[in-house]
Amino acid sequence: MGSIKLKNIRVFAYHGCLVEEGKIGSDYRVDLKVKGDLSNSATSDELKDTIDYVHLNKIVKEEMAIRSKLLESVAERINNRVLQEILMVQKVKVSVSKINPPIGGNVAMVSVTRSKSR
Repeated sequence: MGSIKLKNIRVFAYHGCLVEEGKIGSDYRVDLKVKGDLSNSATSDELKDTIDYVHLNKIVKEEMAIRSKLLESVAERINNRVLQEILMVQKVKVSVSKINPPIGGNVAMVSVTRSKSR
């Protein structure tokens, strides 16, 4: 078993319950970690034998582009797609963070983390 992490994927998106959030958007950070058997790729040195992080990044960007009220929904969609599209992944964990959320205080970011296994 091994893991692949994508840290600090930066995305501009339009998530939130407030009408204004859907109009002006906000900066987001996504961190993704997947686990799977990487032993074949460690010896073969072939992309076809591993979990392609380019594919992982594509899933994150596409799901972040779909407006949601809650970060929980976005995180769940990302987890579901990773498990559906990349069969080598046994476990996925994603954190979706809204940077400078409009919550009436000096808060750097708010994050939601979800994980899912086969």
